[in-house]
Amino acid sequence: MENKIKTWEEIERISKELRNKKILVTTCGTFDLLHPGHIFSMEEAKKQGDVLIICLNSDASVKTYKSPERPIENQEIRAKKISLLGCVDYVVIFEETTPLKLLNLIKPHKHVKSKSGFKGVETETIKLNGGEIILIEDVPGYSTTKIIEEKGINSS
Repeated sequence: MENKIKTWEEIERISKELRNKKILVTTCGTFDLLHPGHIFSMEEAKKQGDVLIICLNSDASVKTYKSPERPIENQEIRAKKISLLGCVDYVVIFEETTPLKLLNLIKPHKHVKSKSGFKGVETETIKLNGGEIILIEDVPGYSTTKIIEEKGINSS
């Protein structure tokens, strides 16, 4: 099985090679404590095109924008779990708090976000590169924060 976890250089090459042949779809996030809501959103994202690229926040990125105690699972574990999903074609990790530089590199045709989590940060970058934002519903009842609270997980 091919390694789905790619460097920025690899994903840039792959994206350039496939852009005129396939519909490239991206979604991004922390995907900490992978749960059914995450899987549903990735499956829905895959339905939007041919190639699904997951832009994964690095550990440092998560600590900056979520909490110093997060993520619960490190970026290598999170990337590996995501790469095992059949709907995912590639995973690439980004260090910044937003995926804008990475999205500008990939230039996806479609970028998928959940309606509840959408802040519009990616909109300008996606549209400048000729792409489209697709908003999907969340699966009610699933949240990493909720799991942490309910299970009393100490992430420090």
